[in-house]
Amino acid sequence: MNKVILIGRLTKDPDLRFLPGSGAATTSITLAVDKYNTKTGQKEADFVPVVIWGKQAESTANYMRKGHQMAIFGKIQTRNYENKDG
Repeated sequence: MNKVILIGRLTKDPDLRFLPGSGAATTSITLAVDKYNTKTGQKEADFVPVVIWGKQAESTANYMRKGHQMAIFGKIQTRNYENKDG
């Protein structure tokens, strides 16, 4: 089972895009999720890149702004990218 729930704040305004051809809506955001470091006693954050599709992407772009708190329910997928130079 691959399910995740993240609660954090947006690091910048959502960027709504439409894919060429299909016209599907997509929004990419980065969510700053707070965590507590028990060794140092300090509050830290993980910055999680999130991709949202369809109507949810449009709603996110219309109603959410930098600094707004947001809860994400979804699945984790990893991606790798290798450029021409390796």
